[in-house]
Amino acid sequence: MTEALRSQFLSLHLIETLAAVLPVRDENAQPKALVFGGVERHMITSQARRRAERVHARNRANAGRGALKGRSMGVRTREWAILAGRELETVHGWEKENALATARAVMEASGLKFGDPKKKTVANLTKVLIFAPSDAAVRIARHIADQAAEVGEWCDAYLAAQARAEAAKKARRGARKKAVSAPEPEETEETSTAETAASVPLPPLPKATRDAVLLALAPRDAVDIALYGRFLAEIPDSPNVDGAVQTGHAFTVHEAEQIEDFYAAADDAKLDRKRNALSFLDSADAAGAGMTGYQSLISGTFYRHAVLDRTQLRTNLRAAGMDEQEAETAASEAEKEFVNSFVEAFPEAKKNSTASTGSLPALVLAFEGDRPYNYASAFQRPVDEGPVAAGGEGPAGPAAVRRLLRHHTFVSRRRDDLRRACVLTYDPEIDALLGELGLPESLTVVERAEDLTP
Repeated sequence: MTEALRSQFLSLHLIETLAAVLPVRDENAQPKALVFGGVERHMITSQARRRAERVHARNRANAGRGALKGRSMGVRTREWAILAGRELETVHGWEKENALATARAVMEASGLKFGDPKKKTVANLTKVLIFAPSDAAVRIARHIADQAAEVGEWCDAYLAAQARAEAAKKARRGARKKAVSAPEPEETEETSTAETAASVPLPPLPKATRDAVLLALAPRDAVDIALYGRFLAEIPDSPNVDGAVQTGHAFTVHEAEQIEDFYAAADDAKLDRKRNALSFLDSADAAGAGMTGYQSLISGTFYRHAVLDRTQLRTNLRAAGMDEQEAETAASEAEKEFVNSFVEAFPEAKKNSTASTGSLPALVLAFEGDRPYNYASAFQRPVDEGPVAAGGEGPAGPAAVRRLLRHHTFVSRRRDDLRRACVLTYDPEIDALLGELGLPESLTVVERAEDLTP
């Protein structure tokens, strides 16, 4: 199948039902929500979905599974200096503190901002998360080790200049405090020195080293960066990437339903003492739970949606240095893995207590078009889960599937660019429903996620 026969956009639409889960929370540990169609709906944010999908694809690739096995992938972290310092220490034999200080100085001088050096917890973390190829720290450390003499000399001068600048700032603060208590202070040697030292110049990073850092942090051939994009404003000459994937917030097709689950956790040691007590005095302090609390849980049927821009994906891969044939191969592999992740990946919050990651979608609809198509409007009127005989739509899962497919059939009759529509279900009730609905010939039922895309 040639590229000329394919449309630019692959639209994915999914219906899934979740019971007693909490995939995402707000700052108050409450489920996230939005108001749509005049009622409150539960929401699973696109950020949570995208990270779950990205990590799912990366883990499969790194484990040698999936369409992207063996491909370079990215890591999003604030710890690049720590990772480069660790590489210098363990692989190149540098002393630990010197390795970390050098890696941090090199990356800071390249344009990245770091946390307050007085706070150990953030001193060596960049201010923002940086999405870069997974081998970026290895490349930076290798360059530093190869140019150890030049980088070491520069680093000593850089750190000394930083120390002088910090001393100047302290002197300036002291001078200002004195000025507050003296209405008309005379210029003193101390204030003059402070003003002069405040402009202590930092030696520039050698060009070859800065170029090496920028190349290491550049998107290069990391396929997930080409898919999901990145934005790095701190280094203007480090390329940003417009992502090829557009993701909408998932929301319930019906009004929000939430419970506050009270829990009590047992203290094993206390219960063992009570169980083995020889008198009531031995177990007098063993009453009650070890701890108690509440957690919010949600249930519902969700609609979610994502779009892959095939043209943007190939543009990103070509910009990363791939030739046309390599970019075409990588893009086809990335598309298959993206569809797989969209179907299978799930945010891992509270996965151990809710088994949420075991969920499978009730229905996936995939089709091509010359523009993206979002079918959220099919659920603007919330699903009424009341009995059909009483005017309701019945259970939300089947009702949402009927609405989605009816909406797509209606739109496709009015849009000539819609083509290659496929549906996949993991629910036998929905499978039977598909047979009853009388699907149009343009809609193909498939049995595997990889068949959703050609």
